[in-house]
Amino acid sequence: MDLPERILKALARLQPRRLAAGNAPEAAVLMLMFEADGEPCFLLTRRTHEVRTHKGQISFPGGMKLAGESLQQTALRETYEEVGIDADLIRVLGRFHDYRAITGHLVAPFAGLIAGRFTVTPQRSEVAEVLTVPFAIFQDPGRLRTERRVLNGIAQEIYFYRYGSHEIWGLTAHIIKDFLEALQAAEP
Repeated sequence: MDLPERILKALARLQPRRLAAGNAPEAAVLMLMFEADGEPCFLLTRRTHEVRTHKGQISFPGGMKLAGESLQQTALRETYEEVGIDADLIRVLGRFHDYRAITGHLVAPFAGLIAGRFTVTPQRSEVAEVLTVPFAIFQDPGRLRTERRVLNGIAQEIYFYRYGSHEIWGLTAHIIKDFLEALQAAEP
């Protein structure tokens, strides 16, 4: 089964967790996936130290929802703004679980796939580096470290993955861990 079919099957079997935004600001990220050298990979960015929040952290392209746009439109717009990949190149396969960030934001991740060749043009004030990270990195138990922390008065498990000199952690790591577990659960 190829990658798009695996993802579509996993999303179809999923009972997605939807959180009420209430007064919380809404944001969306794009779990942008593609194959490199025959391996499924995520496109991630390392944020600059000039951005307002999450300085230097590894994340999916994404950001705050603007008035009048859907969360999916937010994820696609932010991807274009941050890494220069046009929405026409991306096949959105569906929405994953909602998450509440430690900042209080409601974050909606969307699974997106690029089937062909593409180039990136990082927005230099926001993106210090664009990373191609194979799924296998996150499927290797030796690369996973967890810590129990109390955030906003709630004890939570925080996930950390080592990738070369980088540490992928927090919400991005949590989304990836949950997503790859959902993909594995959908396997026959």
